[in-house]
Amino acid sequence: MADLQRAVDELAARLDRPLLLEDRVQRVVAYSEQSGAMDDVRRDSILRRHTAPEVRQWLRAAGIHEAAAPLRTPGAPHLGLLPRVCVPIRHADGLLGFLWLIDAQPPMTDAGVAEAAAAAPGLALALFHESLASGLASHRELEAVTGLLVGDREAAREAAEQLIEAGAFPQAQPVGVLVARPRAPEPDDALRLALEQGLLALRRRLSGHHPLHLVRYDHAVLLTAGPPVAADDLHAAMPVPVVVGVGRARPGLAQAAGSYREARHAAEVAARVPGLGRSAEWARLGVYRMLSARPDQELHPGLEGLLGDAQYLPLLETLETYLDLAGSAVATSRALRLHRTSLYYRLQRVEELARTDLKDGGERLALHLSLKLARLSGRYLPRDSHGSP
Repeated sequence: MADLQRAVDELAARLDRPLLLEDRVQRVVAYSEQSGAMDDVRRDSILRRHTAPEVRQWLRAAGIHEAAAPLRTPGAPHLGLLPRVCVPIRHADGLLGFLWLIDAQPPMTDAGVAEAAAAAPGLALALFHESLASGLASHRELEAVTGLLVGDREAAREAAEQLIEAGAFPQAQPVGVLVARPRAPEPDDALRLALEQGLLALRRRLSGHHPLHLVRYDHAVLLTAGPPVAADDLHAAMPVPVVVGVGRARPGLAQAAGSYREARHAAEVAARVPGLGRSAEWARLGVYRMLSARPDQELHPGLEGLLGDAQYLPLLETLETYLDLAGSAVATSRALRLHRTSLYYRLQRVEELARTDLKDGGERLALHLSLKLARLSGRYLPRDSHGSP
């Protein structure tokens, strides 16, 4: 599989356009990073790991199964399909697959088509030696990683054994998990495709870490063996802005789900608390580690009215800073550039409106935790980036 991917990447670089390699039933085997023109069919094929039935029917009618040489296929706007060059991959007169190149913006030259055709015998041999297992292996890896991270304990154990036996992950090394969560508010297919491309590019650079990955509805997951991979590496690989959560390493692959849960929570907290930066480690989340799984209904009752009215936002920001700084009026005045008299007035207003007493340690703790919970739920959105644990 590595040889196939390398061959596709090298050919894509020479032709300066994206490639996609399918097996004979049009399951995706390998594809290059996206550059240049792109259409719905390429995006959906990569996400689904196969070409949609209506598109397969259209391309079959264009003669791809009978072709013995490169064939230019027409576009189909109603299917979201741009014109393509199809290079049939054959070995010993048997059809093994198809190499696809988008033939638009600009169209391919005859020389480019000839160069793609010249690469077909090497791709055919690689596909033949893989016995079409490369495409199936990707599907099996996807299923195994899904079972490993979201299945029950028995499913995780079986998935770990499957991945180790297949040589996809070493048996005697710890596993670490990173989660990338897009900053975009509403994930869509294009965003998930970008996450997939970023992870695949990073996997090629981290081959010594035996990386595995999974793209889910609103986040991407990277698993690595051995020494931890830096969150900055994941940031650098992503073509879209993300926040990254880092889970604690586990001694073996079968325990990866615990690290995944931590990394996912850390990424969610980083997305909601800008003051933490673009990455967050579960082990360094402080109070947010304890609060991330708690319901936001468990707030101090006196804060409910203040959270629902924008005019009280300066009071809440003052209160949070005061509590973050251990009740030091001097430090709070300095941090907010606020005169001491104004600070005392605001704190007194908080006590009146929230029906609380800031001299009571229990009340201060309940108020402090409630503000952090309100941050995580989005009910409290301070105007600054303050939010260190």
